[in-house]
Amino acid sequence: MRDNDVMALAMEYKTEKDRNYMDKIWIKDLEIFAYHGVLAEEKRNGQNFYVTVSMDVDLHAAGMTDDLDKTVNYAEVCERIRRTMQEESYDLIEAAAENVADAILLAYPQIKMVHVIVSKPSAPIPMDFDTVCVDITRGRHIAYLGIGSNLGDKEAYLDYAVDQLNKDEYIQVTKVSSYIITEPYGDVEQDDFLNGCLEIETIYSPQDLLAVINDIEQGAGRKRLIHWGPRTLDIDILLYDREMIMEENLKVPHVEMAKRAFVLEPLAEIAPYAYHPGYHKTIIELLEALQNKKD
Repeated sequence: MRDNDVMALAMEYKTEKDRNYMDKIWIKDLEIFAYHGVLAEEKRNGQNFYVTVSMDVDLHAAGMTDDLDKTVNYAEVCERIRRTMQEESYDLIEAAAENVADAILLAYPQIKMVHVIVSKPSAPIPMDFDTVCVDITRGRHIAYLGIGSNLGDKEAYLDYAVDQLNKDEYIQVTKVSSYIITEPYGDVEQDDFLNGCLEIETIYSPQDLLAVINDIEQGAGRKRLIHWGPRTLDIDILLYDREMIMEENLKVPHVEMAKRAFVLEPLAEIAPYAYHPGYHKTIIELLEALQNKKD
């Protein structure tokens, strides 16, 4: 077995291990009086809600050192949940749960995933019941993006993409490849491209990330007039965790990435062992296969 294969298997094992055996901090049935509900009397009179959260976080260092700084202070988390539940009045407990999850993930980067249950035992239902709950799970995701430009100041447009992504509190750009000059793809006569790839950590869902990317492209003056035509800025979602997404406006992994050296070369620079779930190969393996095919 080649070194690349060994590394890929090791990374796959680590990913599965982290997913299945991550340590957790639980806060159960935190009682909070708040004013959520569609009905006017719910917003006027308020009622008790109960919030349960579990947070996936590595607790080994805290357990070995008995150091509060190496864990998550759950008293602080409780206060953050209270503020989130009380500072705004939501029609839906779905919105309350979503905002609790966001507040925790944004405040504590060491938390990889949060599971939130918001219970509403006094919901206006005209029959006997125990409680009504909304149960959601949100977490951090690793995505890889391809960026390209062949109009105007190409490097400035790519830097603009990186800067705009980093300004979004739901996104952190963790790696940026070198920029490479590449010939245009397709039959349209146009200038050479400047291409690169990014690794990001994000709380966004794939569709929400796509919406942010489209806004950044438009901010750079992107106009979708000609397929594979010239553009000020192009941003593609190449990989999102190991998800396979087949939706009308979004396909991940990017359907053409395994055929494109201008994607695989900069991506291999920053993430050679990132895994393509469709081909079941690492990026460096896909690049080697493409290079061998051309030889």
